[in-house]
Amino acid sequence: MKLQVTQENLTRALGIVARVANSRGTLPILANVLLKTSNNRLSLSATNLDIAITQYIGAKVSTEGSITVPARLMQDFIASLPNEVINLELEESKLHISTKQYQSTINGLVADDFPVMPAITDGKQWSVNGETFRKGLQQVVFAASSDESRPILTGVLIHSAEGKLYLAATDSYRLAEKEIGNTKEDVNLLVPATAMQDLLRILGDGTDEVQVTHDEQQVLFRVGEVELVARLLEGKYPDYRKLIPSSFEVVTTLPRADFINVTKVSSLFARESAGSVTLKVDEKAGTLSIRSIASQLGENTASADGKIKGSGEITLNSRYLLDGLQALNGDEVTFSFNGKLEATCLRDPKSSDYTHIIMPLKS
Repeated sequence: MKLQVTQENLTRALGIVARVANSRGTLPILANVLLKTSNNRLSLSATNLDIAITQYIGAKVSTEGSITVPARLMQDFIASLPNEVINLELEESKLHISTKQYQSTINGLVADDFPVMPAITDGKQWSVNGETFRKGLQQVVFAASSDESRPILTGVLIHSAEGKLYLAATDSYRLAEKEIGNTKEDVNLLVPATAMQDLLRILGDGTDEVQVTHDEQQVLFRVGEVELVARLLEGKYPDYRKLIPSSFEVVTTLPRADFINVTKVSSLFARESAGSVTLKVDEKAGTLSIRSIASQLGENTASADGKIKGSGEITLNSRYLLDGLQALNGDEVTFSFNGKLEATCLRDPKSSDYTHIIMPLKS
């Protein structure tokens, strides 16, 4: 293998793929990145056996070949080189890297031992607008659970219903759902949230299109010159739509910035009580107030004016409330609930494509 690439392209590609390489795994080669030439391009791949990322970059290839090298060392070393042409030359299992000022050798492992995710041969194919998909993921992925004892909830559900395509995630305490477009396909994919977080890093501003290919076991996302393959989670996702109330007794619409500010202030006093704050909606006064108590430090009540129908109070986790408010995009937010022990709902009053549900705490 002998080729030339630019430092800028190689650094960017290593930054995308090396993150997946796993230095704590039982297979030493999983800590490596696979370099492989084909058709005057260099592909860089890394995997942890559940997720694999491949990036293709332009290269001037003199001799074809492949090798795996330690991902962390390769990434840090290439990133520290000046922005110029880099020469890569393979002799047996040693990769020689040179520029005008630097000459280095990195010991590699033969590419034959590098695990490759099985190809998706008879999969379904469809595409989605890249910018819509990126924004939708940002609004949903954080609501997935990190508790491995309930693996189903550690995924993001991509599914179709009534001709619409949705993203959804829940950890059983909160739920986020985003409509991301129309579809004629029957889609039901449960993708690990960790893979979706990696996909978010790949989806830059202005990404035109994401091509999706999937079968029963795997899904492939193709974004420009980058491919991400992930194993799908097995099992039936809960029917989360049953959690979303069809009507509400208490509905408050107020500026989102005001709601965020009063929640932030109240959360400072809620640290002792695991983030517990009590929200009181008063139709007569036209206010939403948030009260928090820290027995050692004191207490706080902050309020904001809004358009209100109905009165009541409910206790929520302030961190979940802040996450939900910050996931919304509009200037205003509608906060709705029924009884003290029923689900609360956050929405943009001007758009119905995003729903955020938070379950109450027992006050």
